[in-house]
Formats: sequence, C-alpha cells, structure tokens
Amino acid sequence: MVTQTKFTRRRLLTGAGATLALGALPRIPAQAKTPPLNFVTIGDWGRQGAHMQREVGAQMGRSAAVIGSRFVISVGDNFYEDGVTGLDDPQWQTSFEQIYSAASLQTPWHAILGNHDYIGDIDAQIRYSDKSPRWRMPGRIFTRSEVLPDGTPVDFVFLDTNPFITAYRGTKVRVDGQDTNAQLAWLDQKLGTSTAPWKIVIGHHPIYTVARQKHDTPELIEQLLPVLKRHQVKLYINGHDHNLQDRVVDGIHFITCGAGSETSKVKVAGPGEFSSDQHGFMTTALSVEAFDFSFVNEQGTLLYQTSVPRLS
Repeated sequence: MVTQTKFTRRRLLTGAGATLALGALPRIPAQAKTPPLNFVTIGDWGRQGAHMQREVGAQMGRSAAVIGSRFVISVGDNFYEDGVTGLDDPQWQTSFEQIYSAASLQTPWHAILGNHDYIGDIDAQIRYSDKSPRWRMPGRIFTRSEVLPDGTPVDFVFLDTNPFITAYRGTKVRVDGQDTNAQLAWLDQKLGTSTAPWKIVIGHHPIYTVARQKHDTPELIEQLLPVLKRHQVKLYINGHDHNLQDRVVDGIHFITCGAGSETSKVKVAGPGEFSSDQHGFMTTALSVEAFDFSFVNEQGTLLYQTSVPRLS
C-alpha cells in the first residue's frame, strides 16, 4: 500500500503501551497480538550534512522519538567519498556526531561497510566502536540478537558484500584477498543454527533492484541468494542504490534504503512493489506476527508502508 501522509505530532494513535504517529512509523496491523520492537534504518549518508543529509537526519530523529526507536541500522557507505582516514578523521564529527545529534538517535548504531568505506580505513570504523558509546561495528561481519517485548528473539545477520563484487578487485575499493566462501559458510551456519522466528539479513549491495543506474547483482544472486532461500529468510535489507525500494522476488522482500543523502533515479516498480528517488529512511515495527515498515522522507511525509507477515 502506498500512502502520502504528512507527519504531525497531533496525528497520534495510542494503545497497548505504544504511541504511533501517522507518517512517521509503520502501522501495526489488526492481526498483531504482541507489542513491537521499533527501530530505524538509513543508508548511504555521510556527506557532512550536504545533499539533504542534515534534513534527513533531523526528521529521522523526530520519527525515532515518536516511535521509541531502540536502535539504528546503517546499511553502509557511511562516509563519502573515500571513507575515513582514521579515528581522528573530522568526518566522525561533521558527518555523524553533529548530524545525528537528536536524543532519540543516541541509541546503538549497528553499521556495516559500503564500497566507499573501503576506500578509506575500514579498521578505523571497526575501532570507533571502542570510542563511541553508540557506534557498533564489531567486525566486517557480525550477528546481533534482539528481543521482542514479549521475549521472542530476533536474529540480525550483518554481511560484508563488498568482496563479492568482482569489479572491485584491483581497484581502490580494496577487497582483494578476502575469502567469500568463508563468509558464505559463516552465514549458512548462523542461519542454520538460529531458532529465532525472524532471521533478517543486512548487506550493502542489492541482490535485486529497479534502479536506473545500477542493476541486479549477479554475484549475489549466484552465491548469496541460495543461502537465503535455503533458510527461508524473508527480508534482505541493503543500501548502495541511492533510493528507496521494496522489491519482492520468490517471496523475499529486497528492501533498499540508500537515500540518506544524495539520491539517484529508479525505474517504476512492479505491481505490489515500490520505488522512489526521494530522500529518506525507514522505520520498522517488528512483532512476532509481522515486519511492518515505512519509508519516510525528510519532510516527514509517509511515502510507503507495508506489512510482511511471518507466516504466509
């Protein structure tokens, strides 16, 4: 369902201990029986406030406050154009700390690496976790288990898709020498041993996309997609394409959330899908029954919302 709704604090829905603002967070469908875990997602953002980054960050802070966001997921390309030079790079302040300064965003930021991050010091992004109370990047790949309000576990698996992209080899995106088979085996093991009702996989690059300037990623279709299908993963969230998308292929939602600053054009999405070249971010209300998410732009306008049921 596609919706155009203006965010205002007056338009509130209250009940079951949650306060919902239309235009700022996903709906909670009538079939939901458990309270949700709320969080926000952003990608492709670090431009020292330029290209609407500051405005998107301000609105994300407002929306995060309304929904009571527990954490932020960053899907990579955290710093443009060439990553960071080290722990003391000024961009930590000008592209991160000073932009996402709202109290509601002083929560854990679970971040992965994009190709632009690889041009710089990726170890510095990992080590910044020891310096910042909110930046969480324990490694190039990692898992994170969250708990829904009713005690149900949710497993997030954070990938490094950069080494899979053959075009990067021998370039300034320094991925040479990494063992992608080892990462796939790690992913297979993590998903195979998870007993969580929800297993959500996060990567920087899209598997399927409707972007004009980019295309489906054949390396990920060939290598990563079979693992997702084998373990019945229903959600893959990525950035890289500088837009907002929800594309459904073989029952899997491929959600692109790469509009944190500069944006790029998209093709028209197919029936039951969504694409937009507007700036924005994603809000999520995750319950045992459903993954309910929305795309919101820098003005607080609700661009799209839908529900992905766990059982279908």
